[in-house]
Amino acid sequence: MQRICVFSGSSHGRGEQYLDQARQVGTVLARRGITVVYGGARVGTMGSLADGALAAGGQVVGVIPRALVDWDVAHPGLSELHVAEDLHERKAMMAERADAFIALPGGSGTLEELFEIWTWGQLGLHAKPVGLLNVAEYFTPLVGFLDHMTREGFLHQPHRDMLLIEKDLETLLDRFAGYQPPDYAWRENPTEATD
Repeated sequence: MQRICVFSGSSHGRGEQYLDQARQVGTVLARRGITVVYGGARVGTMGSLADGALAAGGQVVGVIPRALVDWDVAHPGLSELHVAEDLHERKAMMAERADAFIALPGGSGTLEELFEIWTWGQLGLHAKPVGLLNVAEYFTPLVGFLDHMTREGFLHQPHRDMLLIEKDLETLLDRFAGYQPPDYAWRENPTEATD
C-alpha cells in the first residue's frame, strides 16, 4: 500500500488532541513510506496531517477545489497540489490517487467524503479498504448509528463490516494490509431469509 487518502477537517476541533493526532498520522504514514493524499488545505486537522508527513520527509499530495485556492487556504509546501474545479472532481481525483482511505475526526465534509467512498466500495466500484480512526471516541456515536442501520435492515452486514474501525493507526494499517472485499451480492431485503 503506497498511497493512503486521509479525509480530515478544515477545523481544529476542541482542544489540541485532534490536531496532535492528525500530525501523528501524517508522521507515521511518512515513516512507513506511504504517500498521503488529502484535501490540500493548510488549515485545521488537514494542515496538521500534511505538516506531520512533510516534517517526517514524506510525500504529500493535495487535491483542492479552485474556490478554496481563491480563499488562500491551499497548503504552500506540498509535494504535489492538484486543483479541481469542484468538490465532485476533487473526490474523484483523490480516489484515483489512493490505495486506501482513512477518515479522521472532521465535520460534514469529512463524513460526506467517507460515505461516498464507502458506498462506491459497496457497489463494487473499487476494492480498496476504508477505515475510521476513532480518535478520542469521536466516531463512537456514528458507529452506534451504523449498527442501528444494520439492525433495521438499511445496511447489509457485509457492507457494515467493510468499514474498518480502530482506535490505533498501526492496527488499522495492519487490517488494511489483509483486507479483502466481501464476496457478497446485493439483495433487496437483507434481513429476510433466503433459500
